[in-house]
Amino acid sequence: MMEYVGFIAVSLTTLSFLPQTIKTIKSRETKSISLEMYMMFVLGVVFWLVYGLYTGDMPIIFANLITLILSSVILVFKLKEVFGQK
Repeated sequence: MMEYVGFIAVSLTTLSFLPQTIKTIKSRETKSISLEMYMMFVLGVVFWLVYGLYTGDMPIIFANLITLILSSVILVFKLKEVFGQK
């Protein structure tokens, strides 16, 4: 039973980045997004991914790999905005 709870939690937290990623790609606007927060978040996800790879924990690997991809897209758009590239 708790495995289902964990699967639901992983799915919701991982997929929660999908709407923001789609919105950012479509609008190419990130003014209201904190650069510092996204940099810290992406770095934290990298560390979670490394931890998952080290322990061989497939749910952690899968969830953080997907989250890293989605959040990195947003971070790249934010960095382009900060550094004046459109």
